[in-house]
Amino acid sequence: MRFLPVSLTTLTVELADLDETLALFASLEAEPVEGVTDMVPAARTLMIRFRPEKLTAETLAARIVTRDLSARIAPSDKLVEIPVTYNGEDLADVAGLTGLSVEEVIRRHTDSEFTVAFCGFAPGFGYLVGGDPALQVPRRQSPRTKIPAGSVALAGAFSGVYPQASPGGWQIIGTTPEKMWDLSRDPPALFQPGYRVRFVDLAKKTVPAVQRTARIADVKAAGNDKDAVTLNVLAAPMPALFQDLGRFGQTGQGVSASGALDQAALKAANRVAGNPADMACLEIILGGFSFEVSGRAVIALTGAPCPVSIRDASGRAVSAQTYRSIALEAGDVVTLGQAPAGMRTYLAVRGGFAVSPVLGSMSTDTLAVVGPDPVTTGAVLAVNAETKGLSSVSLDETPAFDHPASGEIVTLDVIMGPRSDWFTEAGLAALSEQLWTVTPQSNRVGIRLSGDQALERKDKAELPSEGTATGAIQVPHSGQPVLFLADHPLTGGYPVIGTVAEYHLDLAGQIPVNARIRFRPVTTFADIQPSKS
Repeated sequence: MRFLPVSLTTLTVELADLDETLALFASLEAEPVEGVTDMVPAARTLMIRFRPEKLTAETLAARIVTRDLSARIAPSDKLVEIPVTYNGEDLADVAGLTGLSVEEVIRRHTDSEFTVAFCGFAPGFGYLVGGDPALQVPRRQSPRTKIPAGSVALAGAFSGVYPQASPGGWQIIGTTPEKMWDLSRDPPALFQPGYRVRFVDLAKKTVPAVQRTARIADVKAAGNDKDAVTLNVLAAPMPALFQDLGRFGQTGQGVSASGALDQAALKAANRVAGNPADMACLEIILGGFSFEVSGRAVIALTGAPCPVSIRDASGRAVSAQTYRSIALEAGDVVTLGQAPAGMRTYLAVRGGFAVSPVLGSMSTDTLAVVGPDPVTTGAVLAVNAETKGLSSVSLDETPAFDHPASGEIVTLDVIMGPRSDWFTEAGLAALSEQLWTVTPQSNRVGIRLSGDQALERKDKAELPSEGTATGAIQVPHSGQPVLFLADHPLTGGYPVIGTVAEYHLDLAGQIPVNARIRFRPVTTFADIQPSKS
């Protein structure tokens, strides 16, 4: 085993192959290590998050290194058949790469029985192993910007089905009408780790659709009480999103945590409103948001310091401050101006919003398309009437940091690894010795950066998909890095040169377009050595 640093609370265990990865994963599930909070298995790595107050990375490594990796996972009795129309645009290329005819590629694919090794990349995306070795082909040199949902594809030793339209570099050989991710099922992911999978050629056989099961959650806003206080959205230039502290325990289905990008601001908004700190708020981007309240309410606004204007039913307008509780009367209209610094403002309402959780959280994951619908103009948001668990409003909240403005330089501390050794000395130096500009293509998935000097790799070797953490600085072939934020994919196939320290993630979530980032490594890359105690 090799233990690689990811962040102050995460490490990656590199193993010989997928069998060892799954054996270690099964061992740690059967006999957990106290302090481990999450695990993300991948092709030949296991990413592990832990509580630093419970154990160190070195202690965790020591408790893992003695685990038996000889055990093999027993096959599941669950078999899923996937009907396929073999009409993929890369089918002829796959035939050429393998030296087989198109007909032989299809025959070998349908004759194979696959196993879902793990899920990642997107909700419901299962990495399937056990196919014919002759069908192992590399990813495309130039990934597509959009692959349709239902695309059946190959990459390396894996086969898979894209659950939703997304970018990707796998070789597409066909399409299926089956829904791989469906919130009306329990569980939503059709593929679960350990399931057996067979593909059936629709040109030769008709396969009944997979039976649907009852819905697991109402994903629409709750609160049909006609007497409930509501916020009637009058303007939302950018859709606002419900966010809480995140969606945990769903990595087995390929679902990452998501959650507020500035968690300190979300907690502060709830304290100012007298709510529990983890209650869902609205995350509002770039101001311009406006709403009318139908009855008495107390709200709080934190995060990016936008101007706040309140116009009452008589037309009188007053201003209000962020980080202070704001009492509203029926008919009041609240309008947020554009913040001079920062990116995201958080709106809390005393009692919380009446929204149903999805998979245990009210966060909206923009990449996975999981969670409540985005809030747009015309939306009517009900406020919970329940007062249980509420407390006095906080009077002394302040921002945790000065919010950066466009054009300013923001310094972010970086933990080097897990793939720093994939880069040349010049590439490593370029990470910290230049300023990186935040481009307009940035969003909740990640901050796309542009620099004068690309991050140079030692070679063009392919990295088997492995778990990625929030804050990871992933480097695609262009050498222009992407800083992953809360809605990033659970796994990725490009090397991560370093990861922004957890204590700077809230700051990263507030960096606006055209600001510049200086990465400051606070560690030197080295393998983690298991402690001897």
